[in-house]
Amino acid sequence: MMSQRSERRGIHLDQSELLCKKGCGYYGNTAWQGLCSKCWREENQRERQKQIQEDWALAERLQREEEEAYASRHQRAQSQPTITPFSKFEERKTKEKSSKVNTVTKFFTPSAKTPPKKDTTSFDTQSSPSPSSSSSRHPPADTDHATREFIDFLKPLKSGREIFKQCRAFTESMVYKRDMGADELSECVQDFYQNLSDRLQTQFKGSTEHVESVMDEVEKYMMTRLYKEVFCPETTDDEKKDLAIQKRIRALHWVTIEMLCVPVDEEIPEVSDSVVKAITDVIEMDSKRVPKDKLACITRCSKHIFNAIKISKKEAASADDFLPTLIYIVLKANPPRLQSNIQYITRFCNPSRLMTGEDGYYFTNLCCAVAFIEKLDGQSLNLSPEEFELYMSGQASPHWPQGAGASSPGSAALSQVHKRLDLLTGLGERQDRVIEKARQLESDLIDWTDEVEQKVQSVLESFPQETHNPTATTASGTTSAAASAIDSDNVENERLPPPLQPQVFAG
Repeated sequence: MMSQRSERRGIHLDQSELLCKKGCGYYGNTAWQGLCSKCWREENQRERQKQIQEDWALAERLQREEEEAYASRHQRAQSQPTITPFSKFEERKTKEKSSKVNTVTKFFTPSAKTPPKKDTTSFDTQSSPSPSSSSSRHPPADTDHATREFIDFLKPLKSGREIFKQCRAFTESMVYKRDMGADELSECVQDFYQNLSDRLQTQFKGSTEHVESVMDEVEKYMMTRLYKEVFCPETTDDEKKDLAIQKRIRALHWVTIEMLCVPVDEEIPEVSDSVVKAITDVIEMDSKRVPKDKLACITRCSKHIFNAIKISKKEAASADDFLPTLIYIVLKANPPRLQSNIQYITRFCNPSRLMTGEDGYYFTNLCCAVAFIEKLDGQSLNLSPEEFELYMSGQASPHWPQGAGASSPGSAALSQVHKRLDLLTGLGERQDRVIEKARQLESDLIDWTDEVEQKVQSVLESFPQETHNPTATTASGTTSAAASAIDSDNVENERLPPPLQPQVFAG
């Protein structure tokens, strides 16, 4: 078993591979190209800054070329008589230059629209929805509930009013950025998290636990209100990825525990119960709105997996056993909108939660499990390419016994089942052939009947009946009647006894 595992590619994952490629010590993420949230943002900002500089250089070059073209046109206009005074040309040139500068400035502005500023004095007035908000005047019950819980949490805090004011203003400002890309929306949210966290660190003088508790409530309030706008937005291909991974998992329904080297014995009731709970938790992830709650589902799923491994092996589970079992659970569950949920957590979760702690560890493993499923091949399962293609196409299945492998009672029973299925298939084919021949015979009988009827009809048409004389017919009829009467009398005479003759007695 260990030799098979060592030959496989991708089933084993070293713990160092879960960490950021920059070596900062935080957990990385496949969505961030193996980097942690902090390093990814730094890299992304450098790339964006470089792109902005290149765009500025391009805009300046285009503006210079436009000015030179305008100057050449102006010189040609001066050489010709014109009624328009020179001051009008200067005014027009100044207006065009200012228009170009404004256009370039707007091009690099993150958001051209900004929401109206609001300043309220109490939590009660702030908790009511804004008439200009994108949401309806009657927000959903879960949004109202999240708002009330957030207000109750912030009331004891000295700066609670200011925190609520900033969070509310930010969520309303996101209404005007709904057309932005998902990465830009994520950048806005992550910047807000970072700025607020820095201010809280200064206010609470480094109390990390207090800051994290406030940030958890901030995330819950904000993402409950923004969920419909930022989960699987139309500007992304998240839905396409969801369908692709769902189809992929369905095609891999034949993968067995033995192929993945999963150290789980589902024959044990407690283990089977833990497997069912793990599947339920990873499916439940889609019903949650807050990234923290989705991560909690992943964490509960992972703990059930560790429990199942521990009971099966009767010893503590290792990280090498966890990833194959997690892959098996994902294949069994086929969670809805899996990629959308992963992307949503990646984009809008509090970054500190993803980079450290058990939530970040389990989430990173889930991302690796999904990446493994997407790249799964025969070598990863210790199968030949031909076997893998047969299983993927449905032409064969590892659950069907093959030759000497069917030695156990269970295999023998499966063999009998498959033999019966083959027999039924053969009987079905024979029945189809019989039905087809019966239909052919019926068609032949119909054709033969039609042919006979046609021949009879042709014979009748070839020999028409002769027309007889009525008088002759009558005479012949009379004669026949008389003859019949004579014959009848003869018959009668034969039946009657002979008449008595008078006897003469001699005297």
